[in-house]
Amino acid sequence: MRFIVLTKRSLLILMLCVMLGIASVSIGFNSVGKAVATASTERVIPIYCVDTKDKVCSISFDAAWGNEQTDDLLNTLDKYDVKTTFFLVGQWVEKYPDSVKEISKRGHDIGNHSSTHAHMPALSADKMKDEITDCNNRIKKLTGKAPTLFRPPYGDYDNNVVNLVKSMDMYCVQWNIDSLDWKDPSVERIVKNCTDKLTSGSIILLHNGAANTPAALPKIIEAIKSKGYKIVPISKLIPKGDYTTDVTGKMILNN
Repeated sequence: MRFIVLTKRSLLILMLCVMLGIASVSIGFNSVGKAVATASTERVIPIYCVDTKDKVCSISFDAAWGNEQTDDLLNTLDKYDVKTTFFLVGQWVEKYPDSVKEISKRGHDIGNHSSTHAHMPALSADKMKDEITDCNNRIKKLTGKAPTLFRPPYGDYDNNVVNLVKSMDMYCVQWNIDSLDWKDPSVERIVKNCTDKLTSGSIILLHNGAANTPAALPKIIEAIKSKGYKIVPISKLIPKGDYTTDVTGKMILNN
């Protein structure tokens, strides 16, 4: 019979190998657990467009900085009898109260674009709520009505942002057509960006401070109407009732 004699050094090496093996198995199980947990966390998506058979779409403007073009935009919209949605930052509301009142007076939606144009996912839940509440209060003070639509600054969101907005009985709204007007492309390019991929239920993003947007707006409206679409505010585009959004952000009513 053959015997194996373990020295103290051999025993220590053997124990170390066993411990390393156990640690490796534990790490493996933890990694699998984290992967399963991540996979089971459902991603919550804002409203990018709306599921509808009607040929309708919405134009929206984000207002965060200057105000030189607001009157021109409003006058063009009046000329074409078009109502849209303006997402306003609270600081902009504070700086340009007369423009806020005029936007409301002319029959356009006013949406909430946060108080300070902050990156919402970087904030705590309390800070996010403060950003939304403060902007709502500023707008309500001037117009008598608090917004029900919220657009996260920079289009930056996560599950916490979307769920918080919903908990405040508001809609978190993005866009599925980006004019890219903030890059100051030509008028023709802005019009093309807004109309090439237009579909029923589309939401178009423009800004009230981009250089060529006032000149492009009449052409955008004419091009949309020539395709047989009606332009309505986002509040008229989104249906009322319980809804879900699919992976593309299309809003679908739950029947």
